[in-house]
Amino acid sequence: MRQYPSATRNVRFDTGSHHRAKIGFVLLATEQTIEGDMMRHAPDGVGMHFTRAAIPDSITSTTLAAQADLLAYAAATLLPDGSLDVISYACTSGSLVIGEDRVFAELNRGAPNAKATSLITGVIRALRAVQARRIVVATPYLDEINHREAEYLERAGFEVIDIQGLNLEKDSDMIRVAPDYIQEFALSLDHPDADAIFVSCGALRTLDVVQQLEEKADKPVIASNQAMLWDTLRLGGVSDRLQGLGRLLHLP
Repeated sequence: MRQYPSATRNVRFDTGSHHRAKIGFVLLATEQTIEGDMMRHAPDGVGMHFTRAAIPDSITSTTLAAQADLLAYAAATLLPDGSLDVISYACTSGSLVIGEDRVFAELNRGAPNAKATSLITGVIRALRAVQARRIVVATPYLDEINHREAEYLERAGFEVIDIQGLNLEKDSDMIRVAPDYIQEFALSLDHPDADAIFVSCGALRTLDVVQQLEEKADKPVIASNQAMLWDTLRLGGVSDRLQGLGRLLHLP
């Protein structure tokens, strides 16, 4: 068989498409909202990279706790050249059920060079950034998860005036909640003493209405995917101010 040896060449390289930051996300296998949200709002030069961890279409304390043993393997599948800058466990309820310390440890087992964060971590940082202390929380979750979320946020220093859920168990239902209903639901929980409204869950399409919701409430609104986008960008050294996503994306 005839051989076709390649000639020696001086290949010209540049910094690549994702020269500003490379951000990784470990999603639930059932997730259908986060990937689109992150890709749609990624600044130029920022790479968004995704992997998934197995879970049934049932969001309960038990199924979320089982994710802990899957995070390191999932993280290791992202950019094995070690160039990932930031990695986030992209599940609000999962990160508070497992706990941030365990999440960080597992993510860094798989991606040791990346800064580890989680969705609940981004939310806590975001609430502090807008100087919120007293909050109301709207979720799609079952009450068992709402109870754990309220306790977690209170341990982080917030006063939860109210937390209400839609009692949905399936992620495949959470992703279908209409954005205008999310807005209506969140506004129904607002309280004069609340410094901010937090709409919890990456599956909800809250990012589609967060700007309008904030304008109607006349106070900061933190949505899970908005907080995660801000948190991961800032950890990656990207300080762009993004329009139409609420006041959070204008903060350093």
